[in-house]
Amino acid sequence: MTFVLNTFGRLQLVDGQGSLVAFPEKGLLLLVYLLTTGQGSADRTTLARFLWGDADRDVALSTLRKLISRIKARQTELGINILSSQGNTVSLDRESLSSDLLLSETDEAVASFSLLKHLVKLLNQPFLGPVHCHSREFQHWLAEREKGHIDLLASTLKTVSRRAQSRTESELLRQAAIILFRTEPKDPDTLQLLIEIFKAEEEVESLRNHFEQRQISISRGIAVRTASDGGDTKPVLPALAPSREKHATAVSLEPQDLSIAIPRLVLLPPRNQSIHPQAGFLAASLVEDITIGFCAFNSLQVIAPYSAVQIGHHMETQKAFFERHHVNYILDTRISNAGDDVTLFAQLIFFDQNQIVWAERFSLDHRDLVKDRRAVSRRIALSISSEIERHEALREDLNPAAYHRYLVGRRHLARLTLPNLRRARKEMKAALGISPDFAPALSSMARTYSKEWLLTARGDIDLLKTAETLAKQATETRLDFADGYREFGVAKLLQGAFDESAEAMEVAESLAPHYADVIADYADTLVHCSLPAIALRKIERAIELNPLSPDTYFWTAAGANYALGEFEASLDYIGQMADASLADRLAAASWAMLGHQDRARIFVRRFREVNPDFDVDKWLSAVPSKEQWHKDLYREGLKKAGF
Repeated sequence: MTFVLNTFGRLQLVDGQGSLVAFPEKGLLLLVYLLTTGQGSADRTTLARFLWGDADRDVALSTLRKLISRIKARQTELGINILSSQGNTVSLDRESLSSDLLLSETDEAVASFSLLKHLVKLLNQPFLGPVHCHSREFQHWLAEREKGHIDLLASTLKTVSRRAQSRTESELLRQAAIILFRTEPKDPDTLQLLIEIFKAEEEVESLRNHFEQRQISISRGIAVRTASDGGDTKPVLPALAPSREKHATAVSLEPQDLSIAIPRLVLLPPRNQSIHPQAGFLAASLVEDITIGFCAFNSLQVIAPYSAVQIGHHMETQKAFFERHHVNYILDTRISNAGDDVTLFAQLIFFDQNQIVWAERFSLDHRDLVKDRRAVSRRIALSISSEIERHEALREDLNPAAYHRYLVGRRHLARLTLPNLRRARKEMKAALGISPDFAPALSSMARTYSKEWLLTARGDIDLLKTAETLAKQATETRLDFADGYREFGVAKLLQGAFDESAEAMEVAESLAPHYADVIADYADTLVHCSLPAIALRKIERAIELNPLSPDTYFWTAAGANYALGEFEASLDYIGQMADASLADRLAAASWAMLGHQDRARIFVRRFREVNPDFDVDKWLSAVPSKEQWHKDLYREGLKKAGF
């Protein structure tokens, strides 16, 4: 049987009937890589570096050996032999594996509309989808592959652009041109090709205006209105300005074609060049807070703070990260001394042209923090798009001392331990003592109580009731504050009020559609609501927005896959956690459901060492799950594992 490796959209292996075949993600990446090598083979050192980068060589090679052993065991189960190894060489049998990979260049002799149609279908999806591999070698390889795809599209499009003989072929040319325009909007050759395809200079301008109008419309909150036409509904764009109106119908774009109009921004953590450690502490809080504030913009996508911090510490891989995740703007910050003052220097860089758009220096004296936060946020927003409305947070009349205490408290929430929760609560109480209606402090205070309930596992309902009350106060103080609804949803979920929790999370996501942490908590809620398929789509979206994700994201994804019966996928996500021991129960259950009791018992023993009194039924009675089948599935796995 010939198997097919799909690389566009989700990376997956399917059999001859088109059914999905469970296979380790890192194994699939090996298959993709070997397909792109000349001989279909590579030495182990090269493969280990590709998958794990500059990690300890011996550890990487040992991990590779385990991966290859796992792949061989899986191949035996499937009755295939795609991947084999001999000595130091790992090889691929290309006869038993086909793929949608774009491996070769084209020329005028082979370029055709059928090829162009195939390219459009593939390139309208992300290459490799949400895979989790962050080595420098992988990023370079990926960038080369994606450049090769665009070059292939451009050469094919250029060759067939004058051959169109039907409306269908003309429309195909336009679809291909839009994909090319997304990737290379400033490239002279691309623009010239667009001029030819759209027949006139003014229609190229119309294409640009269409994208710009979509961006402006979203920022004003009137992007799409519903109009009734014979019982059907359809999206209607707002009227264009008179100077553009005559070109309004020159290009027909689908909604997904317009998403490129939304720019992506990453705010890097500040580099501390000051002799005052406290300055770095406060500046990092300030930049993270500005980032979260930007998550509320519909007309701006922001890389989540966790990923920004991770990539901020790895200068050598930043460029590949920015290219892969289509970052347009970078806010680079550093702390320094200016005389007796400690300042934050910020510059906004337009990555596409490596151009500094704006730069300014701000005092880090706590009395100036609120004013400077507003100034930084406002200037960045105006630099990216003059039409973005100021976010309500930029107009808040905050007390500087309250904001200072809030920032200090936020840093304690970064690592969830009981001492840290109580330190954070103390700072939030102080902030609220100064400014009782400060919504961010109210929601953060709520978080300390719900997290304490989880960490202590004593079932103290008063903690959850307090969290619920504080979160509700936050939403009443600011009706548009996503974090308030998020914390209300968490508190309700832990009390078993599934529908109320899901409703609150839906409101939170609608208020902050690009806030990865909100989307991740929504996904976790949906898992507990026994809706794992929807939860998985949500958490994959959160991972897309926060590519260097925290462990909780992978844990949620693993739980969703377990509930779907995708036990290998669950283990793959657990394997991506920095501290996989947090999910030992889930790993044990997954291995047991796969029939590997020996592997399951390893995790049972490890968990028992820390939690000797763990009781399955008592624990399941406390864990909120809406449907009984969900609890039964978890109980089955845990019992099979030996709990």
